[in-house]
Amino acid sequence: MRIDAHQHFWIYNEQDYSWMSEEHKPIQQDFLPQHLKPLLQKSVFDGSIAVQARQSLQETEWLLSLAGEHPEVKGVVGWVDLCSTQVEQQLERYARNPLLRGVRHVVHDEPEDAFLLRDDFRRGIAALERFGLTYDLLIFPKHLPYAVDLVKTFPNQRFVLDHIAKPDIAHRIVSPWREELAQLAAYQNVYCKLSGMVTEAAWGYWKEEDFKPYLDLVFECFGTDRLMIGSDWPVCTLSGTYEGTINIVKQYINRFTAEAQAQILGGNCAEFYGISQGEK
Repeated sequence: MRIDAHQHFWIYNEQDYSWMSEEHKPIQQDFLPQHLKPLLQKSVFDGSIAVQARQSLQETEWLLSLAGEHPEVKGVVGWVDLCSTQVEQQLERYARNPLLRGVRHVVHDEPEDAFLLRDDFRRGIAALERFGLTYDLLIFPKHLPYAVDLVKTFPNQRFVLDHIAKPDIAHRIVSPWREELAQLAAYQNVYCKLSGMVTEAAWGYWKEEDFKPYLDLVFECFGTDRLMIGSDWPVCTLSGTYEGTINIVKQYINRFTAEAQAQILGGNCAEFYGISQGEK
C-alpha cells in the first residue's frame, strides 16, 4: 500500500485559519478530498493521512467524517487539548472512531520554546498510549532538544517528526539541526516524515539537488525503516506542484532496494499508524 503520510483539508475562512498570512493567499481557498484524489492517483498512491490544520475539536470531528466518506483517506491525525484536565474524556470520545490514528499540536506556534516540557502537556502525552494513538511532532529546529527530552520520557509512545523539523533549506543551514536530529533519531520510538521541505526552500526556485544534503542526513539518522513520504498538500503548492514535491523523495530513493522504497512510500506509514493492507 502506498500512502501520502501528510496532507490537509479545509474549508477556508479567515477566522479559523488565522495562521495564514498574506504569503499564503494561494491556499486561502477550499481543499477537499475530491481535489486531492486525482493527485494521489497520478502519483500512484492508494491513500493519504489527513492531518489537523487548526486547534479545534470541531475540525477533528470534521476530518473523521471526511475519512468515513472517502476511502482514500486512510486515517486522521486530529487535535485534542492535551493540556486540558478533560483530555482523557476527549480521547475517550474520539478514539472510539478507528479512523483516528494520532494527535498533533502546533507546538512551533507556541510562544514558549519549552512547551514540550510543560507538565500539563506531558500528562496529555501520557494518556495517548492507553488509547493506542500516535503523536506528530510539529516543531522547528530550536525545539529539537526539548523533543529529545520528551521522547525519552515516553519510550513506549510512538512519535513521528513532521517535515524533518523544518531546517532552513533556503539558506543551506545544517547545524545544529543535524546534530540534534541525530539525538532524536537515536530513540527507536521516533519516525520521521519526508515532507514539508519545499516550503523551507526558496519558494518556486528550488532544485532537487537543494534537498540532497538534508535527505542524506535524515536517511543516515533514521535509515529506511522509520521514514515515510508526505506531500504536506496543499501547503506544498506555495512552492511547487504536488507531483514535483513527491518526486523529490521518489527520485532520491531510487538508489535503494525495491523493498526499502516500498517501506518509504507507504509501508512504514501503514505500520506506524496501524493501517492494514486490506483496510478501507
